[in-house]
Amino acid sequence: MGRVRLGAGWQSPVTMPRRWLIGAFTVSAGFAALVAIFSSDYVHQLWGGIAACGYGLAAVALAGRLRRGPDIALGLSFCGGLLVPLVWMAARALEQPEVAVVARSGAMLIHQGTPYADAAVLAGTHDPNAYNPYLPVMALFGVPRALFGVHMLTDPRIWFGVVFIVVFWLALRVGGAKDPARWAILVAGSPVIAFELAVGGTDVPMVAFLCLGFAFLWQPRPVLAGLALGVGAAMKATAWPAVLVAIALLAVRDGRRAVSSFTLTAVAVVAVCAGPFLVHPKGLVVNTVMFPLGLDHVTSQASSPLPGHIIAGTGHVGHTIVVVLLAAVGLAVAVSLVVRPPRSVPRAVVFLAGAMTLMFVLAPSTRFGYFIYPATLSIWLLAVLAGRAVTDDSAIPDPDAPPASSRTTWRTSPASRPAA
Repeated sequence: MGRVRLGAGWQSPVTMPRRWLIGAFTVSAGFAALVAIFSSDYVHQLWGGIAACGYGLAAVALAGRLRRGPDIALGLSFCGGLLVPLVWMAARALEQPEVAVVARSGAMLIHQGTPYADAAVLAGTHDPNAYNPYLPVMALFGVPRALFGVHMLTDPRIWFGVVFIVVFWLALRVGGAKDPARWAILVAGSPVIAFELAVGGTDVPMVAFLCLGFAFLWQPRPVLAGLALGVGAAMKATAWPAVLVAIALLAVRDGRRAVSSFTLTAVAVVAVCAGPFLVHPKGLVVNTVMFPLGLDHVTSQASSPLPGHIIAGTGHVGHTIVVVLLAAVGLAVAVSLVVRPPRSVPRAVVFLAGAMTLMFVLAPSTRFGYFIYPATLSIWLLAVLAGRAVTDDSAIPDPDAPPASSRTTWRTSPASRPAA
């Protein structure tokens, strides 16, 4: 079976063929323009208008054949797509409701010792924003505003962005990507991350920890992987499938000891972060389980024209069907992990991205923004594979490649050649 070949030109954004970068920035500009024109949300419109200019200027800088064109384009994309709209919105407190939810949870953590409203209080409200569907670590991003008041630098989105860039850069570096700083800037400034982060951003730091966890699994360093994925799992339940995929990979590749080290570490991180709030478990369950699944008297406002949300919107029977389908998909994923577990990090990441995509399509409360998980994981994997110049079985199979007997092998770096 053949392998996907990633040439040296893909090891850094600035060495990619210019036509590909121009195309990427042109598509990004078009997407941002469509958001500005057709979105009914003012913060979305604002991001779209600013970002379209930034991406358009980035494409022009590349088309001009300037010597430093790629670096200039990266800077314009990052500033126009992320930095300018984020700072502008943070300074004026223009935000989607989830930002206020995180900020309030941080204040409650400081002043009441828990980021969750009591179940009895929630029973008397019809406001979906009174709920906190996130796990305890997410509340830490709201602590600066609770301590220092409402300012640009205390906006949770600023800290979402800082954590993402630092952790994603580390995930690239640990994974073996070349030029991780430019990759991090490119991804952070792209619509995949920038749109979500500028207007809300709660998923952004978590996906960086998922990438970091799989980067440590490549080495393998199960304890560090457990720390990274444990932090992600203590932010939001969306990270839990990644923990299961990691366990399946370690079990088939590294054995029982690695599985034990990873699992104990990840569980310990979640237990330390969530354990103190199990004293009053009902509030935690209502906020983080019943509300996101639409099982409480108030349902989440998260919506997109995806099958799960459309079916759930038909009534009680439709919602039940969606929950059953989601449970069936979860069971099928679990069975697949047991019967045919991924034997390499790339295959594990591809499996996770596919499983997440299917789950988001069927979720009763979902947004297109959730697809930053499979998109970011895929970009991270591409950057790392290009940097490592993979030659072994961890490469992704290419079914259209010629038979092995007619393939030419990749050139390896001097460090990977056997000693003379």
